[in-house]
Amino acid sequence: MSLVIDNRQDKVEVGQELLKLLEGVVVAALKYEGLNPDYEVSLSFVDNEEIRSLNKLYRGKDYATDVLSFPMEDEEFANVEEILLGDIVISVEKAVEQATEYNHAFEREMAFLTVHSMFHLMGYDHMDKEEEQEMRGKEEAVLDQLGIKRGNEV
Repeated sequence: MSLVIDNRQDKVEVGQELLKLLEGVVVAALKYEGLNPDYEVSLSFVDNEEIRSLNKLYRGKDYATDVLSFPMEDEEFANVEEILLGDIVISVEKAVEQATEYNHAFEREMAFLTVHSMFHLMGYDHMDKEEEQEMRGKEEAVLDQLGIKRGNEV
């Protein structure tokens, strides 16, 4: 598994401990789904301004969101040794806001946004209640496996 990190913001420090945590989340999500770990995932950290621009461009929604997922098409990369799963773009500013709002640690919010996006990259969605329940169950199961709990502890 290869995790490509691109920190394009300078408003919130993203340290090595957080990067290790998020890499663990990516690996755990792949394992949870029984997928071979030979995937490449791109994880970009941006500010609210950049994610707002991306959200408007790709989804037609003119507001800052917390995370965007850009899955790759597997068949395009059939002969590539490491399969490109897709790109995750997280607004670190929004993660700080939501951690405060939900009264839990910033690291927990970043882990949640990462696992949430991983399941999008693996084909899950939450367009109706049933899909949402399935996806939330998978997200929480992965976070529980890693000992990442709600609240102010990671």
